[in-house]
Amino acid sequence: MGVEIERKFLVVGDAWRDGAVPSRIRQAYLVRGPGRSVRIRDEDGRITLTIKGPGSGLDGMTRDEFEYELPAADADGIFALCEPGTIDKTRHRIDVAGRTWEVDEFHGSLAPLVVAEVELDDPAAEVVLPPWAGQEVTGDPSYSNGALSRRA
Repeated sequence: MGVEIERKFLVVGDAWRDGAVPSRIRQAYLVRGPGRSVRIRDEDGRITLTIKGPGSGLDGMTRDEFEYELPAADADGIFALCEPGTIDKTRHRIDVAGRTWEVDEFHGSLAPLVVAEVELDDPAAEVVLPPWAGQEVTGDPSYSNGALSRRA
């Protein structure tokens, strides 16, 4: 079983852009219900199907996650089956104090939203927060990509 442990923050300023490595992402949801989701993602031509369960613990930062790579030829057909609301974003990967941060810069109707995530091995792991990490929104369902896709 896969497990995702992450913390999420709103991003302030543009200092995070230095050294960031970008990739373009299109993602949509076959299922986006309370506590569970099934999504398809195209990240620079790599197609994945991801199944996520509800957040656990008081912090909401831990949940079950299963990810499978799909043939690129199937992507458009699966995207056509998705619920309305496709997310378009650029993900920037940035190394900070030995951890990889993912900064998502949203496009279209979600712009100018910028959110940063850092994945952890343990919910109690200490994290060095970069100066551009603003308000923590871990566990706030309105900042989940499923919720954001409803506004896309």
